[in-house]
Parts: sequence; C-alpha cells; structure tokens
Amino acid sequence: MILENYFPVLLFVLIGLAVGVVFPFLGRILGPGRPDAAKNSPYECGFGAFEDARMKFDVRYYLIAILFILFDLETAFFFPWGVAMRDLGLAGYVTMLVFIAEFVVGFWYIWKKGALDWE
Repeated sequence: MILENYFPVLLFVLIGLAVGVVFPFLGRILGPGRPDAAKNSPYECGFGAFEDARMKFDVRYYLIAILFILFDLETAFFFPWGVAMRDLGLAGYVTMLVFIAEFVVGFWYIWKKGALDWE
C-alpha cells in the first residue's frame, strides 16, 4: 500500500506541527506575563533612538561582515576535506595545502592592510 511508504513523512510532519504549536502554547500559559514599558518598547538595546533611522553605517561595518562571511565559508571547506582525507590521497593533501596557503596569505593581506581594525 502506498500510505505505508509515506507514514514516516506523515509522522515527521505531525511531530513538527506538535512541537511548533504545543511548546509556544505551553510557554504562553506557564511563562510569566508581566510586561513593563521596557519590554514593550521597540528598541532592543534598552534606550530610545537618538538619530535618524536612515543613518548610514560606516563602510568598515560592511567590510568586516563581508570578510567574516568569506572566511567562514572558506573554513567550511575544511570539514569535507577532513572527512574524506584518506580517500583523497596525496593529491588531495597537496591541493588542501595549497588552499590553506592561499587562506593564510589572504588573511595576512587583509590584516596588514588594516581591514580588521575597527578604529
């Protein structure tokens, strides 16, 4: 019967819906409900806005964010290499050494250019 093949999927969906509905409901019922003016304010930092909402951010903020994403993605390549290292052999090892060398040279370059300095 075809329903037997889809039973695990149906069970997964039902458990996901139960978790998505039951836990927030229990949190609302059992959690403390004493909001004050600070909790209801739209500012997450605890104090009101003091400038225009359309103020420009410093370019260094975006540069640091882009560099973080770049190096985060590059380090994500280390995990599959580490898992498959025995199967890759010497060619995979040398290729990864070249990748690590490029990684270190790129990091050294942005460090020396002062891209990581916030001041």
